[in-house]
Amino acid sequence: MNMMRPVHVMRLPRGPDPHSRGFDPQSPRFIALCRTSIVSSLTSDMDPEELQREQVMRAELRERFLRCLLSMANKRVRFNMYENVKVEATFGASDIDVLNFQVTDLQTPIGIQKEALIRSQDVISLSFDL
Repeated sequence: MNMMRPVHVMRLPRGPDPHSRGFDPQSPRFIALCRTSIVSSLTSDMDPEELQREQVMRAELRERFLRCLLSMANKRVRFNMYENVKVEATFGASDIDVLNFQVTDLQTPIGIQKEALIRSQDVISLSFDL
């Protein structure tokens, strides 16, 4: 019988509303974190067919990226970071906004960390073997 491995769940701290599970969507911090760096072409005056093609391309790129994240699960991943720092770890998961990567057995120049979060802003590139 094949037993599924339990998955760790990261929970966000409770927001200002006692019944919420996140941050106040009107807070400046939340707005700054959720601001996208990609300018939507929906505000431009492109023709509808071109807008539809762009939307299809974006959806395809998003699907490829999510499949890449899935294929990295439980594999050794090498991160190239700023200041020429190279680290290696076993990839666990990413948060929904891909702001952080959860890894285990992180091998750094100063030692091994059992569990860690790597900020995606600190990563220049990453690679893994299929």
